[in-house]
Amino acid sequence: MSTLLEDMMDALIRIFHHYSDKEGDRYKLSKGELKELLTSELTDFLSGQKDPVLVDKIMKDLDSNKDNKVDFNEFVILVAALTVVCNDFFKEWLKKEGF
Repeated sequence: MSTLLEDMMDALIRIFHHYSDKEGDRYKLSKGELKELLTSELTDFLSGQKDPVLVDKIMKDLDSNKDNKVDFNEFVILVAALTVVCNDFFKEWLKKEGF
């Protein structure tokens, strides 16, 4: 039986490949695939965002090798950064609540 962390790692891999397998290079996200992943899988993070070029900005920030695609390593950086931000927010909330 796998652990919760192992299940989450498996989920990250499956989610990435669910979207990367739709166009062109099946091991990288195109801009369209990234946009679909973000809007489908990170709806709470993107709700209220009105920036029409947000996906372009995210793509530029993630695309460290400048191939106009996001590979799994680059994708994991996004997930890790968002997780850190969530943890920081949670810690601040706990402090405000007196925990």
